[in-house]
Amino acid sequence: MASPSPKSPEQSEKNKQYDRQLRLWGDHGQAALENAHICLINATALGTEIFKSIVLPGIGAITIVDHNIVTEEDIGSNFFLECSSKGLNRATESLRLLLELNPAVQGHAVQEPTEQILLENPDFFKSFSVVIATSLGEKIIQDLAQHLWDINVPLILCRSVGFLGSFRIQIKEHAIIETHPENEQIGLRLDVPFPALVEYLDSFDIEAVDLKDHGHIPWIVILYKAVQKWQLRNQNRWPMSRKEKNEIKEIIQEFIRKDENGIPIEEENFEEALRAVNTALVPTFLPVKIQELLYCSSATNLTKDSLPFWIMCSALRNFIEAEGKGKLPLRGVLPDMTASTDHYVKLQSMYRMQAAMEAEIVYRKVQEIVAQLHCESISEAEVKLFCRHSHDLHLIKGSNIAMEYQLGSNTVASYIARYLEEPDVMMVHYILLRAAEMFRSEHCRAPGEWEPEADIAKLKTCVSKLLTDISCSPFPKDDHIHEMCRYGGAEIHSVSAFLGGCIAHEAIKIATKQYNPVNNTFIYDGASTNTATFTF
Repeated sequence: MASPSPKSPEQSEKNKQYDRQLRLWGDHGQAALENAHICLINATALGTEIFKSIVLPGIGAITIVDHNIVTEEDIGSNFFLECSSKGLNRATESLRLLLELNPAVQGHAVQEPTEQILLENPDFFKSFSVVIATSLGEKIIQDLAQHLWDINVPLILCRSVGFLGSFRIQIKEHAIIETHPENEQIGLRLDVPFPALVEYLDSFDIEAVDLKDHGHIPWIVILYKAVQKWQLRNQNRWPMSRKEKNEIKEIIQEFIRKDENGIPIEEENFEEALRAVNTALVPTFLPVKIQELLYCSSATNLTKDSLPFWIMCSALRNFIEAEGKGKLPLRGVLPDMTASTDHYVKLQSMYRMQAAMEAEIVYRKVQEIVAQLHCESISEAEVKLFCRHSHDLHLIKGSNIAMEYQLGSNTVASYIARYLEEPDVMMVHYILLRAAEMFRSEHCRAPGEWEPEADIAKLKTCVSKLLTDISCSPFPKDDHIHEMCRYGGAEIHSVSAFLGGCIAHEAIKIATKQYNPVNNTFIYDGASTNTATFTF
């Protein structure tokens, strides 16, 4: 087999620059990020903090839409503006300083109001991977959200006012193949071993192995042999209960050699086998959430416009029903263990070969479906990745922000009312931030920006309108309304910096299609450092 071509100096330097993040999402994740184009509406302190954390990891391109002129207040809270920026366009100035962070990123500034773009050039937003919006009024939020929902472009709506901040992700449908779960199942198939594995496991005789090799037997073999011995006494059943697994542990302890004084010899591989009993003896099964995904209408009723994810789901279902015999494809990943190099390499090769063989079957089924539908081809690498992570597939079906804002027309009202009944709940801050948006739409400024005392009554009216729409009892405390007016729409940089990092993470998750994003609203109270998530 030909050796891989050496990496160019540019590629090596790039890998060095992005080393830490490549460990998180891999080369393919970095490639997805570099092909992404993200739009920011309004270069506020929060907006530029978001883009700072998107530019540094190497996003492909950014566009800032902002017709506003830089003011002294902007300079006071926004680290990506200079004193010399005063009186100049905010998009152009902030873009210039953001691009200094990473010369590889392409940048564009658009000096037009969002309302005008939606009216005169609505197709402008179609080219973006994600749109991030800050500091908008209620009316424009609804118009923008509805338009992006219709053209299927993800939207992250962000707010940062005083000590309060939030973001809301609107995404119609988002499939994640690489979810990176914290507690990933091993999936060794010891209950239904494939032929090559059976032959390998049966080749061992633990009782006959000499002491030198005894300490290098892979724990998978030890576990398999213990289960076999247990099954002879239990009608070939698979151990499921805690009592039965404790009996397996007792058998493993019987396998441990003893010295001339009858004291058990410490062998790390047997200790590993004892620790693995509870995790490695989980029977092979098709998770309910994966079954629901594979048999939903999107996977069973394919068209030429179906996304590759659904085509691969359909092929996977066909595999499970036929060659897989009710099982998902093997991951092909072997955990680290104490064993001789020869044993480990042989075992690893067997798992990899079996996984590759099963992924190849799924790939052939994908090709058949693609040929029938006359749609775009799906690469073998994509299918292999899909099969490797098929145990943890995840689908998010989001909701429309425009519908959320029409409180009286859906179940959002009762959801909010239920949470507002709880004491000291973070939903209070959601209502405040929504009321501030309503105030901005009605008065073309933030509450308290000009007349803090006079605006208290006006903001209270906005709160009352919202509460009336959701048929809720009076607002918990007027203190919250006073505090919002005291903020005067100002951003505290530390709050925006924290939120900016959080929102950048979510945008990267969406762009790379890795890790599960927040579903769907996140609220932060900087005064108490409390956070909460809600799903509208």
